[in-house]
Amino acid sequence: MAACRFCSTPLRQTVVDLGMSPLCESFLTADQLNQMEPYYPLHVYVCHGCFLVQVQDYVSPEAIFREYAYFSSYSDSWLAHARDYVKMITTRLGLTVTSRVVELGSNDGYLLQYFVARGIPVLGVEPARNVAAVAVAKGVPTVTMMFGRQTAGELVADGYQADLLCGANVLAQVPDLNDFVAGMRILLKPGGVATVEFPHLMRLVEENQFDTVYHEHFSYFSFATVERVFGAHRLTLFDAGELPTHGATLRLFSRHS
Repeated sequence: MAACRFCSTPLRQTVVDLGMSPLCESFLTADQLNQMEPYYPLHVYVCHGCFLVQVQDYVSPEAIFREYAYFSSYSDSWLAHARDYVKMITTRLGLTVTSRVVELGSNDGYLLQYFVARGIPVLGVEPARNVAAVAVAKGVPTVTMMFGRQTAGELVADGYQADLLCGANVLAQVPDLNDFVAGMRILLKPGGVATVEFPHLMRLVEENQFDTVYHEHFSYFSFATVERVFGAHRLTLFDAGELPTHGATLRLFSRHS
């Protein structure tokens, strides 16, 4: 029996079973059309211990994210969302040329480029080599790494610690949730702020947004569950807002407890 990726409680309760499906973003070439394609269960569970909604991970994140088909800058509306966020958070936190911004899952530099334009030092952490190369080409410093405790420790040892640590639509794509959030705490300065955005589980259920369920989204979050996960790693949520992106998104603000 599968166990919850946060609290290790055995998973017994089904939210929805969508049958068998191939992996998203795994596109076939013309030569592969007559060959067998692997299908995996798309079965969503809820943990009765912590209420984390989740699918099992059948392939490694390296297999999904080392070469990635999605480039954030393709979407004009998403670029506008990123510009609005940078304007808001720069003013709210008083970020200056002496601050440090680190984005987890920074993709092609779609967000950090707007901090660079303001002269604020940045670093992107992005596991996909092909999209990270695009970010570097546009002047956004980026390291190509999977993020967790080890990566966070290495970055701190190299002199990187974040006044602002941000991640948009990355938390749901993390199979080792505890390692990732523990890494966030390591990388965040003592007085720093971390923001995360993720599709809101409540809206997924209310509006039957089954198309947001796929293997690359390992977890589906409510406010209460994220509060519990972050609290376990001594990060405290202190503000929240709902955004219209991706069918309804929660943006949460956190700091050291």
